[in-house]
Amino acid sequence: MDQFSEDDIRAAVARYEATKATALTERDEQLRAFHAAGWRPVDLQRVTGYSRETIRQALRPETRRATNISRRKAPPQPPADYRPYGDRKPYLVAETLAALTGPTEGLVALPHHLDWSGHPEYDLSRPARLAAMYKVVLTEASTVDDLNTWLNADLLRRLWPTLWLPPQLRRSWETAFPELAATRTRAA
Repeated sequence: MDQFSEDDIRAAVARYEATKATALTERDEQLRAFHAAGWRPVDLQRVTGYSRETIRQALRPETRRATNISRRKAPPQPPADYRPYGDRKPYLVAETLAALTGPTEGLVALPHHLDWSGHPEYDLSRPARLAAMYKVVLTEASTVDDLNTWLNADLLRRLWPTLWLPPQLRRSWETAFPELAATRTRAA
């Protein structure tokens, strides 16, 4: 790192930018010459492999300038009343942990309304697949019955500290069941 100064790096970048700008100018001039000789943009695209937008900007330099100026502007901001999807999504919470009597072993195939990934089978003897199934059920459950059918209270307590969940969902469950929050603090 001590071999090169910041000035060396700036000079290398400047040489690259100058070379790049020269190459783009030459390319654009050649494309405009071919177009003036009767080549249609679609033919130029087919022969050169350049995108339609590249050819459009080469044939109309003012378009490239306008595009570059618009890219330099600040990115659009969401409306003032915007709320992220996680804040709007309605997550369900079980009525009681005792009602969670789902499977604890074996191979489980979740219904399509919970897992539409194409791989809804979960081997509960594999810790990563077990955690993945619990995350899917917790985030996608559409009824309390889904929670009661597919989650098991003891497994949920054991997995809770390690599950990767949306903050709103975690807050809702920990508010309803402080014992889950306690498992996270004991695990930390």
